[in-house]
Amino acid sequence: MTKALIGLKEVSAALGKRGIEDAGRESELIVTSCLGLDRVGLYRDNPVLSECQEGKLQGILERRFRREPLQYIIGHVEFSRLKMTIGPGVLIPRPETELMVDRVIQSVACRRQTAGLGPRILDLCTGSGCLALALAKHFPGAEVFGTDISAEALQYARQNASINSIGNVTFLEGDLYEPVKGIRFDIIVSNPPYIRRSDIGNLQPEIREWEPREALDGGEDGLIFYREILSRAKEYLESDGFMVMELGEGQTRNVIEIAENSGFGSFSVSKDYSGVERFLILAF
Repeated sequence: MTKALIGLKEVSAALGKRGIEDAGRESELIVTSCLGLDRVGLYRDNPVLSECQEGKLQGILERRFRREPLQYIIGHVEFSRLKMTIGPGVLIPRPETELMVDRVIQSVACRRQTAGLGPRILDLCTGSGCLALALAKHFPGAEVFGTDISAEALQYARQNASINSIGNVTFLEGDLYEPVKGIRFDIIVSNPPYIRRSDIGNLQPEIREWEPREALDGGEDGLIFYREILSRAKEYLESDGFMVMELGEGQTRNVIEIAENSGFGSFSVSKDYSGVERFLILAF
């Protein structure tokens, strides 16, 4: 049996030797997962890893050394204070996407009449349901829909709704707007696939070899989903509504041009934690 903090140093060193980024943070997640503790309990109590827990830790490391994403191995990730179950077949929610939730909340605060009515919200390419569920949690009076073409991803989304006891979300299988024909929305959000097809092979192995390609591939120029979503937005977005979209790095100008050609006239760009222009807020 091994003291947890000693094991933590060993795990961090082993991950670092294999070129895994942020080995220190990952080692904390691995050890706390094996112990069933949070980070505070790990450092406060420095518990002992049992033989069973050491075996579990070794199994996790073997999978991680093959560059399987740690989030898939552990089976969940935190997103906007919600626990999201994830695994192969669904895109891993990124920390920067949490900022998208904040942008929606801020925009609703500037449109008090929408907030008071309980907005109808659509999340296109919902994946694990992280955006739809975070917004539904914040706006309990809202009617939220999430659509995705992947039945596998939607299984995770529905499970996440159940785990987090969120009942004002409906997840529907289908291509973008198709499952919600005839419905108009106050808010539409989307984190669509936006990686250029030729760039996928250059991504980290955790992404290119494990995450679903259909959740990454934005076509030859990375913009195919922006064209599809924005060109049809007038059919589904209320005239006084707004959209928030996540952008790939360097795509701002091109997406705004697509939006202008689709009839949008109001644009606001905000940055992520790294200073990259990551979110576009649009209105007619």
